[in-house]
Amino acid sequence: MSSMLQDSQLTGEEEVVWLEEPDHLDYVRQALDKVSTRRGKPRYSRDGRLVGYTTLAADAERDPDSGLFARRTFFLLPHDRDSDPTGDYQVGAPGEAVDPSTIEPGKVGAKTPRSQKGRTAQIAPAGP
Repeated sequence: MSSMLQDSQLTGEEEVVWLEEPDHLDYVRQALDKVSTRRGKPRYSRDGRLVGYTTLAADAERDPDSGLFARRTFFLLPHDRDSDPTGDYQVGAPGEAVDPSTIEPGKVGAKTPRSQKGRTAQIAPAGP
């Protein structure tokens, strides 16, 4: 599915579950995955690590074509800023990356100066 999500794709989300404390992460990648369950930790088959996921309400509907549920997962890859602070994403972030502090059920996360430029973007430059 597209990395550019819309709120209308997130109907039925009930809760965001974090497997890692998101406060120390400048960004997380978000994806909409098709899974067989509404709740519980979904299977994760990407490189890197799963850092969070959403659960769905009991009345959340299955996709009529696949019979699966669409649930968001939040993850990081080995070359992301948290693991490689001087690497490719020292400044900037992947297209699907959002600031974890902006994530809530039913709302697509947002890009912020922190997610795009790192914590150095939050520090004001010293005056003359």
